[in-house]
Amino acid sequence: MQHGAFFLASAAWNFGLGMTWLAVPLYAHSQGMSNAQIGALFAAPVLAQAPLNLVGGAYTDRIGGRRIMLGSCFVVMAAGLWFMLAQGFWMLMMGQVGLILSRAAFWPATWAMASELPGARGVQLGRLNAVTNFGQVGGTVLCGFVLAAAGFAATFLLLAGIGVLSLFAGLATPTPQRRPTSPTARHPLASYLPLLRRRIIVYTMLCAYLSALPFSLTMSFYPLLFAQFGHGEGTSGVLLSLRAAGSILASLLTARFVRTGPETFWPVTCGLAVAVSVGFVPLVNHALPISLWMLVVGAATAAMTLYFQITISEASSSAERGSALALGGLGWSVSHLSTPLLMGFLADRYGIVTGFYVLGAFAAVCALVIALTRQWAFNSG
Repeated sequence: MQHGAFFLASAAWNFGLGMTWLAVPLYAHSQGMSNAQIGALFAAPVLAQAPLNLVGGAYTDRIGGRRIMLGSCFVVMAAGLWFMLAQGFWMLMMGQVGLILSRAAFWPATWAMASELPGARGVQLGRLNAVTNFGQVGGTVLCGFVLAAAGFAATFLLLAGIGVLSLFAGLATPTPQRRPTSPTARHPLASYLPLLRRRIIVYTMLCAYLSALPFSLTMSFYPLLFAQFGHGEGTSGVLLSLRAAGSILASLLTARFVRTGPETFWPVTCGLAVAVSVGFVPLVNHALPISLWMLVVGAATAAMTLYFQITISEASSSAERGSALALGGLGWSVSHLSTPLLMGFLADRYGIVTGFYVLGAFAAVCALVIALTRQWAFNSG
């Protein structure tokens, strides 16, 4: 595969991210924090993610995605060392802020880089999403076994080492040819002014919001649900990894078949699959049905992510693609902010199982809104 260092850097960075999904909420839980506090750990830093998402997208267009990617890899390395020393809510919050800022910059940068690789755009984005989820699978599974065998300190030391690996892979990634800067764009954020008037950006934000909803739960409350059901760290890591495994299969198998435009029911079907799989996951406490729903939600979110990435790439020029993808990615930021807060409130007040039922119903409403706004989004009038 061409550009192997680029894909290796993405896989390694996401390997570290997958580790944090299991380690951070369980580490916070071990320190006696409530569900609301754990939800805040994952939601509050997103307030900083949204503006950095825009800045990262704009500077991806200005200075190139490679530099943005390298900075994000360095932050993962530093976060692993920080968590080794973190005690209490505010120290954990600072570590989460670093990780979320890294995530906000890394994804728009790598999306833009993948969209410009030689070959079919959908195929290259599918490969990027596949290695992304492959890294998350490996990180989550390994984290569960390392936690069970060696504890939190060793797990966070391994996270720092993965950050080093991603940084070196990023350094080995060739620098893409710089695009000429538009003479009218005196400031990197100037490219957002025309994009803000495009209905398709708003529509893809909604698609990104729904595709990120299970992702937000993976980072926070799926591990707590599995722990409540009596599953150990190793089993929880395997169950969490199945979401990413479903995403890998969908990214590779559906990349050539994603269609954009108002005629396709692709995002509506995927949205309904997300709603069903989130709402049904606590229905039966057995590893087999839980595994099925995790695979389904992973496949549905991957297909919807591909849809919004390709839609935005087709609606933007190469000179503004980083900015456009960052704008669409704001839907992810809003989801990462609202989902943990809502789930934390529901879990403390009504129980975590009820929270999953409510979020499943909410996801179904979002899918209905996507169905009703398809024609509006692609109407240029």
